[in-house]
Amino acid sequence: MFSAKKRLDKAYQNAHVVPFDDNSKFILFSDCHRGDNSFADDFANNRNIYYHALKHYYVEGFNYAELGDGDELWENISFSSILNAHKNVYELMQLFHKKNRLHMIWGNHDMVYRNPDTVKKNLSTYFDPKVGEEVELFGDIKYHEAIVLKHKDTNQEIFLTHGHQADWWNYNFWKWSRFLVRILWKPLNVMGIADPTSPAKNYKELIKVERRTKKWITDNNNLMTIVGHTHRPRFPEPGDIAFFNDGSCVHPRSITGIEIENGSISLIKWQIATKEDGTLQIVRVLLEGPRRLIDYR
Repeated sequence: MFSAKKRLDKAYQNAHVVPFDDNSKFILFSDCHRGDNSFADDFANNRNIYYHALKHYYVEGFNYAELGDGDELWENISFSSILNAHKNVYELMQLFHKKNRLHMIWGNHDMVYRNPDTVKKNLSTYFDPKVGEEVELFGDIKYHEAIVLKHKDTNQEIFLTHGHQADWWNYNFWKWSRFLVRILWKPLNVMGIADPTSPAKNYKELIKVERRTKKWITDNNNLMTIVGHTHRPRFPEPGDIAFFNDGSCVHPRSITGIEIENGSISLIKWQIATKEDGTLQIVRVLLEGPRRLIDYR
């Protein structure tokens, strides 16, 4: 059984490289856990916030990198039920893909996407009842365990992965976790009982996962690393261990993400706010940054 170090080493060595420069723009979200719109679908609560935010980034010319656990494939057996529940979201992601601005990473909850055949079967096309035939969804989309953003001018690298490589249970025994969640915890989740296998709900496990990841970063010349998995946003100061976490899209009433723009990085939140007249609006809130990427070298 590989150690966290070996799993992270392997992910980094086999990472898909995406060149970028100071004119490039990226939004990083993870842990959407898009479900079937049932009571157990945590994404459904924030779907409108997420859709509004992602539409903003599409219009503004951003690339979208999803750092794992986008689709909730532990609680849900079939992708088609998820697609039907959140069709507008997938149509928006499809627009990113058509412009070559969609970069997908698998996590432990969508680890079946490690298999290109599964990706092709689920995501290349779908049956559209309006026309009575299969139509294209994401066509030739590819999922990766990790992505390295490599700056064209400075050669600085930013390592993107889900982060469950530092979580031995959820990396090695994800099928067992999936079984427990599907059979046992999904019904209990409806009653408000949290899944104990998730580091997002288990603080001791969360701290261990973060500690292992930070050690790996330190051992790799403080390589700038952005993960998800624990749902806990992290944004270090320059000079500290370069461990970033974009949080999740299933916070109560908000989503968090990381923006890379103009050679700088920021941690942001999108949430619903009340105007003076009592109407609601979705707003972007800057939580940390912007900080120059070069300051983390």
